[in-house]
Amino acid sequence: MSRSIALSVLCASLAASSGSAASGQNGYRDLNHNGVRDPYENSALAVNARIDDLLGRMTLEEKVALMLHGTLAAEQGARIGVGTAYDKPAARDLLARGVNSFITRLSPDARSFARENNAIQTLAEATRLGIPATISTDPRNHFQVTVGVSSASGGFSQWPETLGLAAIGDEKLVERFGKLVASEYRAVGIHMALSPQADLYTEPRWARGVATFGSDPATVSRLAGAYVRGFQGSAKGLTRTGVATVAKHWVGYGAEPEGFDGHNYYGRAARLDNASFARHVAAFDGALAANTAGIMPTYVIAQGVTINGKPLPQVGAGFSKPLIEGLLRETKKFGGIVISDWGITNTCPEQCSAPTAEKPQGFAIAMPWGVENLSEEDRYALGANADIDQFGGVDNPAPLLAAIRSGKLSVERVDEAARRVLKLKFDLGLFDNPYVSEEQAAQVIGDPAIQAEADKAQRAAQVLLENKGSLLPLAASRKVWLSGVSAEAARAGGLTVVESLDQADVALVRVATPFEVLHPNHFFGSRQHEGRLDFRADDAATKTVSMAAAKVPTIVAVDLDRPAVLTVLRNAVLRDAQGALYGLFGASDAVLVDLVAGKAKSRGRLPFELPSSAQAVEQQHPGRPDDSAAPLYKRGDGIVLP
Repeated sequence: MSRSIALSVLCASLAASSGSAASGQNGYRDLNHNGVRDPYENSALAVNARIDDLLGRMTLEEKVALMLHGTLAAEQGARIGVGTAYDKPAARDLLARGVNSFITRLSPDARSFARENNAIQTLAEATRLGIPATISTDPRNHFQVTVGVSSASGGFSQWPETLGLAAIGDEKLVERFGKLVASEYRAVGIHMALSPQADLYTEPRWARGVATFGSDPATVSRLAGAYVRGFQGSAKGLTRTGVATVAKHWVGYGAEPEGFDGHNYYGRAARLDNASFARHVAAFDGALAANTAGIMPTYVIAQGVTINGKPLPQVGAGFSKPLIEGLLRETKKFGGIVISDWGITNTCPEQCSAPTAEKPQGFAIAMPWGVENLSEEDRYALGANADIDQFGGVDNPAPLLAAIRSGKLSVERVDEAARRVLKLKFDLGLFDNPYVSEEQAAQVIGDPAIQAEADKAQRAAQVLLENKGSLLPLAASRKVWLSGVSAEAARAGGLTVVESLDQADVALVRVATPFEVLHPNHFFGSRQHEGRLDFRADDAATKTVSMAAAKVPTIVAVDLDRPAVLTVLRNAVLRDAQGALYGLFGASDAVLVDLVAGKAKSRGRLPFELPSSAQAVEQQHPGRPDDSAAPLYKRGDGIVLP
């Protein structure tokens, strides 16, 4: 190793432990280790001038590698990245290949997280040009966790689900949420949020709706815009201390028949018409107006839609030139980075499309919907020519290079994409200092003041649907029987807990929205909530509620990750003189107890309608919001106690 490279790596190592910028002897970061302050290393120059200089130094191979957004694998061979420490040799190999944008799925303590991300930046600084790593994450500040979609909160603050923020409907609160969560991300060295989901939630059985802002386009647009402003730090766009947002999934993802999700072969299409499609597009207006740094196209194929009188090509949105170059770039004037959803260029073999119990899908994960018969090289060319700047979940530049050499993809298109990727890194200040302080991370993550704000939001986000006979709030003297609620949390909240219904004055029962595992052999299908939404007489939850309500006034709280059909439960709860019913959108047991005991008041309103029957769910149109017949509760319903 040359003396200049050794000095640079040593400085980077010192910065990783102190949180200060790694500097050469002349007060700048000598990223290419040549002992000269080159223009791209000069923080006094305009960003475009720095990008021009850096692009002029890059090889075609290095530019192409910028178009890949890989995964930081975890130790012990966890290639999907779940764990507490990175596989450093694997990261070194990717960085040497020129790949320097990554998703992280680690969930360690704050100090360790900062240390691990600093280690990645040290490895990045040791490469030929020292281009810093951009580290992204799926949402990690809510309750529901699905591998490949969201991460465990760990020590991060825990807020209501995005649907819960929609139930409150307060732009200022959503912006505040974004600001606080962004401070947590940056404290540990995360720079990009693969969120918000600006998808319109129109098919009630859909597994991904919990992370949306609901079924009303105006509400989704308004709150997604606030989310972007909060994370990025400004109404004008990304700031150096903010977190780049990637609004997703452009467009129509929430309209999948039967709610089957686009991660799966059987969920590869959405059913819309031009009128409903326009609503799904309008839901993105707020995020676009707030200058979100990125947009992620959806996996699914939009059926039944025409643009300028021409039917959309029947390919996933990441391959659709009319949707990206046309509608997004030209019509909506979006100039930021377009990042594909994960794995769209991978090949989907039979184990992916039709797995069996003997041969489950496992990690044969691919979503090349509509282009399954194309070669991998042609998929990359089609996506890049549609205006994808970066391909998610992949790290092999060979197919893109092959597409260029065969004339299917121009060098000019690669330069355009590389410029957008580099601009994001410069705008985030990563070229000047990508390192974070472990001490600062430990102070920010787990800050009780931030969690206090999150808890307040949790209390506000829940929806009281029924309070017959003014059962709520409960008097402190009443004896409570519990099901699905922690006795420890109930006692800590001041409730008197009893062991049997015979001893009780009232019952408190918490249940989940019904679901089925209809596709157990698929990687995502086995993890997602699919199928029915209705409570039935022989369900364990229904039996528990009916048993309790037959003896004492009963409070039922239903976790609404999807719009449950509550007809059976409602009838059971309301058959006595007193009864109460809550819809929950991300709440701890302690928060639920505070609401029941009157220590806090919920102020949520339903962010979608709740259908009245399974038949009504089956007969509604998947692309149209709130269109089931005779809903049990309408969007906007909710009781706020005096």
